[in-house]
Amino acid sequence: MVVWIIALIASGIAPQDRVTWMLEVAPVLIVAPLLLATREKFPFTTLAYALICIHGLILMVGAAYTYERVPAGYWVQEWFGLERNPYDRLGHFAQGFIPAIVVREILIRTFRLAPGKFLFFVTVCICLAVSAFYELIEWWTALALGEGAQQFLGTQGDEWDTQWDMFLALVGAIASQLLLSRLHDRQLRALHS
Repeated sequence: MVVWIIALIASGIAPQDRVTWMLEVAPVLIVAPLLLATREKFPFTTLAYALICIHGLILMVGAAYTYERVPAGYWVQEWFGLERNPYDRLGHFAQGFIPAIVVREILIRTFRLAPGKFLFFVTVCICLAVSAFYELIEWWTALALGEGAQQFLGTQGDEWDTQWDMFLALVGAIASQLLLSRLHDRQLRALHS
């Protein structure tokens, strides 16, 4: 929480666009009180908390600059000769990668799903549903704000941006489970003992 508070203050001092900043940090402002309220009754594993922290930082950096103007994204764009700043792509990959562990943990601990193919599939489906819902939120915001939503949408002229965003969340959810499931299972066992 301390890291988030410092990053939130730093990102909010002089953001590129104040409305975009508010829209982009909204998930952090929603999740932080939930994590505090549930820390005694439903503490997450260290892995889940670390990933949630990283995801919040990704959101706050994107909020400060707007996703299409994040300096690190420009560096990657230049190194690989890309047509657009890829920071938005990183954000949507993280939108699948990080929630996958949180969703997996909730499904195992609350619904008693056993690790395996069904848990893997349901976790991916939930992450993809969350990603699709986020795309709907972007659409509704664009309808409400009109031209003012361009920085929040971060499409950078890509007509397939929405599909790319959901695809990268899907890839992130799959990659997360393939890479981190064993570590996550060990931490879950330690949490229960």
